[in-house]
Amino acid sequence: MDVLVADGLEKRYGETVALDGVSLSVAEGEVFALVGPNGAGKTTLVRALTGTTEPTGGEARVLGERPAAVNRSRLGVLPQSFSPPARLSARELVAYYAGLYDDARDPDDVLATVGVADSADVRYENLSGGQQRRTCLGIALVNDPDALFLDEPTTGIDPAGRRTVQSRIADLAAGGATVFLTTHDMAEAERVADRVGFLADGDLVAVGTPDDLVAEHGGERRLVVRTDADPDAVDLDAPTTARDGELVVHGVEAEAIGGVVDALSAAGVDYGELTWTQPDLEDVYLELTGDREAVRPPASPVAGGDAR
Repeated sequence: MDVLVADGLEKRYGETVALDGVSLSVAEGEVFALVGPNGAGKTTLVRALTGTTEPTGGEARVLGERPAAVNRSRLGVLPQSFSPPARLSARELVAYYAGLYDDARDPDDVLATVGVADSADVRYENLSGGQQRRTCLGIALVNDPDALFLDEPTTGIDPAGRRTVQSRIADLAAGGATVFLTTHDMAEAERVADRVGFLADGDLVAVGTPDDLVAEHGGERRLVVRTDADPDAVDLDAPTTARDGELVVHGVEAEAIGGVVDALSAAGVDYGELTWTQPDLEDVYLELTGDREAVRPPASPVAGGDAR
C-alpha cells in the first residue's frame, strides 16, 4: 500500500518555483531518502506532504487522506530547525510531548531508543548538539507514528550517534512505519534508504534503489596509474587514456587490477600510486544535480611506490 503520494505537486512563491510538478509514491514500511542541493525544494516537499504548506498545484495524499486531514497522532515530524523549551530536561521534554497523545510510548523507552538515556535528566540547553538532535528525534517518535518525516535528521550528530539514528530508522521501517527523510549525506542515503530521489530546482530528476541509480548514472569504474608512460606502451585489455602524469584505465573491475599490474610490469613501466575508484551515490548526485560544492573524500590508494 502506498502511504505517501505526491501527484504533480507544485509550489510557487511569486516568480520562484519551489516544486515543479513532483510525483512520487512511498510504500508502507519503506525508507525513502530525498537528496539535493540547498534550495532544491526538499523542505518544501516535506511541508506539502505533512500539510504545513498548501501546494499551488497537484495533490498530496498521506495514509489515504489529504495531509491536513490526517490524524496527527499517526504522524511523526522532525523539522530541520526545532527548538523545544531549553530549560526542560530531555526526559521532561519527551514526557511533555507524550502527554499530547492518548497512547504514547514510555518516555524512558524512547530516550533509550535514541541513545540519550544516560543524559535524560540534563537540561536540553546543556546537552551537546548531537544529544539535542537525538532528543528531538525521540519527540518525533513518542507517538509511535505510522508515517515519519525526518528533515536532515542527523545534522550535528557525531558518527556514532548517526549510526544509532540510522539503526533506529531501519528498526522503525522493519516494524511497518514509513519513513521519508531528507539528507545531504550520500553514505547515509545509501545505508538506510530502500529508494532515493534526487531533487534539483524543484524537479524530481531520478528515483530508484541506490544500486540502480549508481548503475544508470554513476559512471564507470576506473584505475588511475601515476606514471608518465604512453598508453600505447602498455598492452591492456581496457580503454586507456593519458592525462597529466597519469594513465586512466577505464572500466576496470577490482578483480582485474592484478592484470593491469602484470601488464605494467611486462612493459617495464615505472609507476607510483595506483588508485581504483568505483561510482557511488555521490557520483550520481554530482551528475544529476550539478552541485559541485559537494566534498568528496580522497580515493583510497591501492598501492604506492614502484609496485613491480
